[in-house]
Amino acid sequence: MKRVFMLMSLCGLYFCTSCEEKKEEKEENVKLLVTTPLQKDTTITKEYVAQIHAYQHIEIRALEKGYLQKIFVDEGQVVHEGQPMFQITPTIYQAELKKSQAEANYVNIEYQNTKRLADKNIVSGNELALSEAKYDKAKADVSLAQAHLQFTSIKAPFSGIMDHFQGRLGSLVDEGDLLTTLSDNSKMWVYFNVPEAEYLAYKEHVQDPNAVNVNLLMANNEVFQYPGKVQTIEADFNNETGNIAFRATFPNPKGLLRNGETGSILMTVPLKHALIVPQKATFEVLEKKFVYVVDKNNVVHQKEVVIASEMPDLYVIKSGVSSTDKILLEGIRKVKDGDKISYTYEAPEKVLPKLKVYSE
Repeated sequence: MKRVFMLMSLCGLYFCTSCEEKKEEKEENVKLLVTTPLQKDTTITKEYVAQIHAYQHIEIRALEKGYLQKIFVDEGQVVHEGQPMFQITPTIYQAELKKSQAEANYVNIEYQNTKRLADKNIVSGNELALSEAKYDKAKADVSLAQAHLQFTSIKAPFSGIMDHFQGRLGSLVDEGDLLTTLSDNSKMWVYFNVPEAEYLAYKEHVQDPNAVNVNLLMANNEVFQYPGKVQTIEADFNNETGNIAFRATFPNPKGLLRNGETGSILMTVPLKHALIVPQKATFEVLEKKFVYVVDKNNVVHQKEVVIASEMPDLYVIKSGVSSTDKILLEGIRKVKDGDKISYTYEAPEKVLPKLKVYSE
């Protein structure tokens, strides 16, 4: 009986050992895909929140007090330089002009009489000078009255698009009251803020700022069809945000862009000797990015990487791995730190063109 029991135990032990050997053999037959980071010069597209402003955008205000007698234009209308827009009741200013003109005529007669007497040495030269000064003042009063009268007629200072009316026909407006705004949208100024580090990289790699083209991603996620140029960088950094403002100019021949719109600037930035890894070779733990690096003994080690920039399906690595490190490309969810693996190596030049992020 003891012999039978021992025989059964030996059979069971052999069976378990055989199962373990088959399992190990099966695991060794599973080969995972490994690659290396690709180091090369490349470009990335940076996206910056932007504010869109008209090339010229001004407030149209009343220059005189009075009733709004006429409105010659409509909201949203395209107006041309010199076109009448508003008329404030001119009656009082017309009367003031006539009064000043009459006073100027009266003073002119006095001046001419004084001049004739001075020519005959009947009055002194000082009296003639005083009379002439009074006449000059009267002429100045006429010019001032003419200016006040002209200010009652408000004309477009440049061609543009009218905005919402702040006053209605017949309403009483005071000097300085806002009537509307006028925008010249023939070209647009788009402002965006750039962090200090990216500003330094921009200045280092860009010799001619006016040669840098940028694109505008509009609010509907479509790219504006006309590229713009970076033409201005402000003088100072914002100490609170660490950013500096750039200004790009965009042509707007179809008038699609309007003052006050929002969007994003897409700017292509060159990167020298960038270290590129596939996004799917990374995984995240507590908001940190990691990869599995395979050592010379085929053992995988979890290693944190710092991301410098992001591209479609790719990361540009700032630190954490080198161009010679072998990193696990597929099967990162099938292994853990310290596992020994069997792998197949594929060069990054072959991996990247057919790359697509997916969940395993």
